[in-house]
Amino acid sequence: MFPIYDVIVVGAGHAGCEAAAAAANLGSKTLMITMNMQTIAQMSCNPAMGGIAKGQIVREIDALGGFSGIVSDKSMLQFRMLNKSKGPAMWSPRTQNDRHLFAATWREILENTANLDIWQDSVTGLLIENGAIVGVKTNLDIEIKAKSVVLTNGTFLNGVIHIGEKNFGGGRIGENKATGITEQLISLGFESDRLKTGTPPRLDGRSIDYSKMEIQGGDEDVVGFSYLKTDKPTSQRVCHVTYTNDAVHEILKTGFGKSPMFQGRIQGTGPRYCPSIEDKIGRFADRDRHQLFVEPEGWNTNEIYLNGFSTSLPEDVQYKALHLIPGLENVKMFRPGYAIEYDYFPPTQLTYTLETKLIKNLFFAGQINGTTGYEEAACQGLMAGINAHQNVHNKESFTLSRSEAYIGVLIDDLINKGTDEPYRMFTSRAEYRTLLRQDNADLRLTPRSYEIGLASEERMLHVKQKQEKVDEIIRKLKLISFEPDQIKPYFDAIDTTQLAEKVNSLKILLRPQVTLNGMAEYSSELANLINDVPRETIEQVEIYLKYESYIEKEKELVTKAQALEELKIPENFDYESVKSLSSEGKQKFIKIRPTTLGQAGRISGVNPTDIQILMVYMGR
Repeated sequence: MFPIYDVIVVGAGHAGCEAAAAAANLGSKTLMITMNMQTIAQMSCNPAMGGIAKGQIVREIDALGGFSGIVSDKSMLQFRMLNKSKGPAMWSPRTQNDRHLFAATWREILENTANLDIWQDSVTGLLIENGAIVGVKTNLDIEIKAKSVVLTNGTFLNGVIHIGEKNFGGGRIGENKATGITEQLISLGFESDRLKTGTPPRLDGRSIDYSKMEIQGGDEDVVGFSYLKTDKPTSQRVCHVTYTNDAVHEILKTGFGKSPMFQGRIQGTGPRYCPSIEDKIGRFADRDRHQLFVEPEGWNTNEIYLNGFSTSLPEDVQYKALHLIPGLENVKMFRPGYAIEYDYFPPTQLTYTLETKLIKNLFFAGQINGTTGYEEAACQGLMAGINAHQNVHNKESFTLSRSEAYIGVLIDDLINKGTDEPYRMFTSRAEYRTLLRQDNADLRLTPRSYEIGLASEERMLHVKQKQEKVDEIIRKLKLISFEPDQIKPYFDAIDTTQLAEKVNSLKILLRPQVTLNGMAEYSSELANLINDVPRETIEQVEIYLKYESYIEKEKELVTKAQALEELKIPENFDYESVKSLSSEGKQKFIKIRPTTLGQAGRISGVNPTDIQILMVYMGR
């Protein structure tokens, strides 16, 4: 019934979709197995993509030839570029999305992808021979053979849903949990643990009084995620902002005695940066209110997502508390919020390709590795799908360093430091964030993806044309200067110091308020140079010239750090023979098996002395 597949992807969430698409588009015969074809690419929690650092990841996925950016653009309700008041290294795109359109768009893409089959079933076990994966066994008692397998199980592994004192098995509300895989992997020597996440109640928008809330609109300039030309909405839906208050907090506290989190029924650690509303009240007792975002779930639905009100308190307590929030006095719930606890596998058990160290050609991606968020999952799926293909076709592995991409930072953090709480990406995690901006992901990553055959000719041509135009504009700007009187009206308008003498346009552009479009109004030569040039190209020129010194400084830091990355550690290096290593350092080296001194230095618990000792010992 089934052929022998090159790649089987277990799960059809954000990680699974990207993994299956990548492997198939690279040429591998791929099978995606999902428990329910109606929930492919389900936005289980917030119907939004991107945000701080997450937006950079979505643009990187797009630059590599993934689909999360395209799907987000086609299903957006609203677009905002966050942190525009800060430097460009902090700018982060975000979309509010139509939940159903997002999933439908992904499914349409997958169903039209060559080399990709889809099978509705539940995987209950893995087929392993001689330390390598050879297929999977399903709930229908079918064995399907494959050369590699990517597990993207999300929150389904032994998932337990909690609402107050009630709890029941499930991977999402209304969907069954997955059993069998955790137990088998543990028997094979894998370490497993539990994590917890949560979601807020869904509200009936017809019962909300929006006049009592603040309006949060989208940007006039809808940039989107994809570097390809995608259809953008001609109008946007607004979101709203409201707040909790002391009365809300007091009602919520009445449910603490039945809270599964406070009463110890939930053993897994929850996300630090997305706490439940009851956790916020406990941790931030000095605050008399918490911000809530009232976000639509689609163009043609009244369902509303109450961002900031994640909870697992009893449903009656949730309902009473909601009615004390401005604008929600008469609100009706479609369903209550809940917490979900699930199995994950500490990611120190993986290599940079996301292949497991214990079982050859078995890959983990997404929440199974302890991450939280669609974007973090999707980028792992993309990388796992690429490397599963590369492995089975005996091609070189595809990895990204910390200086190349936020994706590289995320994977490096996971495999070297591990995580005992749901991992979320932030710009602060990246030491080279001036290089890893959302505007230049295509310049950084598309050429690399094109080399392995994933990024299309169209993408590569776009990158070449963009870079050539950037170089041309910079080159010609050196030949354009402004007289004091010529630029005076513009400087008056932006309230900046006037020129005392003729100055080159490059130097003028260094002023924070000055833009190329603004200068072009006072120079026909400059106007002709940038006429009909895409917005993103002009933005690229401005960012590079204004931040050139910072960019070059970071490049120097990368070059210095690269020296340690080039010092390879033999795969069978005997750490026990190096007596002067600290006991913790020795223990971590044996567990992680770093491939370079640079990686060794980033392992949690390893001190600089251990690295110096290794360097001296290897030098001998």
